[in-house]
Amino acid sequence: MAGEQEASAAEPAVRKSRAGRDLPAAIAVGLALAATVVVTLLYWHWGFVLLVTAMLTLGTIELHDALKRIGMNSAVLPIMAGTVAVICGSYAAATQQGTGMLPWHSVLLGFLGATTLAALIWRMPGGAAGYVKDAAASLFTIGYIPLLGSFAGLILAADNGGAKMATTLLIVMGTDTGGYAVGARWGRHPMAPQISPKKTWEGMAGSIGLATVVSIPLTVWWLGSTWWVGLLLALTIVAAGTCGDLIESMVKRDVGIKDMSSFLPGHGGAMDRLDSILVAAPVAWLILFLLVPN
Repeated sequence: MAGEQEASAAEPAVRKSRAGRDLPAAIAVGLALAATVVVTLLYWHWGFVLLVTAMLTLGTIELHDALKRIGMNSAVLPIMAGTVAVICGSYAAATQQGTGMLPWHSVLLGFLGATTLAALIWRMPGGAAGYVKDAAASLFTIGYIPLLGSFAGLILAADNGGAKMATTLLIVMGTDTGGYAVGARWGRHPMAPQISPKKTWEGMAGSIGLATVVSIPLTVWWLGSTWWVGLLLALTIVAAGTCGDLIESMVKRDVGIKDMSSFLPGHGGAMDRLDSILVAAPVAWLILFLLVPN
């Protein structure tokens, strides 16, 4: 017994964050992901697209497993294949615009339509019982993951796309960091207590503050636009990113899980990292497309 106690005492304790996560693992994974994003945005844009595609494909599996808990079975294999086609195909078409290739929006709609049709047909051999529920799971997954995720590739494919994508990601990071830092210290008034009790209005103020501090200088000095475009980017990305976080929280609360998976040690699943970015990307793309064309 004494030997067991000594051995147990000798084992290093795993440091946990306030959320009960493995802090060293979380830091290591976060740094690895950040380094990969930086390197690919600087030197190999297709590498970034492939990283996004891999994360989104994993997200379709996580969402499939989550929805199964409430009796909804998506056509996960056709959706996985469709996710690869949607993200990679629309990015390739956008980068080849004007060379005779189909326009990116035609490629995007074509692959989305093909994925939807494949998912509906895939479920047919299972019979009529539960067909509508399973089809709804498939359509929800297609709209939520590959459709929204495709806008990351479209941002990157634009002129000065690396800087635009990096700006978007840094604003999202500012949103998350500012919200956590201020909310954890001064948060008193819950924003959506039935969905995410720890999310507060004070945290929202922190998100807006840090996102604005990040966004305006990057928009002016990096993207060559005006300060008010940076402010608009910050406000809309904060709103969209917060909605993205709450949407995923609602899904997890409905199916009864804390994390989508444990694929990323200390972070949860791929969807736990992508929730804000998925909803922020279309908003950022629209503003950048309209107001920062070059």
